[in-house]
Amino acid sequence: MTGVYLFDLASQQARYLAVRQATIASNVANANTPDYKARDVVPFSEVMARTSTMGMSMTESAHVTSGEGRIPTKPISASQAWDALSTSSSVSLEQEMLKAGEVSRQHNLNMGITKVFDRMLKAAVRGS
Repeated sequence: MTGVYLFDLASQQARYLAVRQATIASNVANANTPDYKARDVVPFSEVMARTSTMGMSMTESAHVTSGEGRIPTKPISASQAWDALSTSSSVSLEQEMLKAGEVSRQHNLNMGITKVFDRMLKAAVRGS
């Protein structure tokens, strides 16, 4: 019997979302800092492609590859931001608030899936 890794996957995504939320909060906190470069976190799919903690084996070149376990961030240039503040910061507060809302929705979805899986697992254990 193989292990069920949904809880590990949900935990990894929760850590990813926490790092992304902290990055967004840092951008907002430094919005008025001159020459501050806004940062964002690489997409979760790229993070998962770099990790091998799930114990998956690679049978095809398109499958998950191993890599570092750290969640990398990337700088956002002023041209990628929606508008530049007078301090020459590349932070767009509107854009950061939209990102924060997206992180909140992803976290709620993650928690909902985890709760449903937990209930399903408990029902399966009780039924046997």
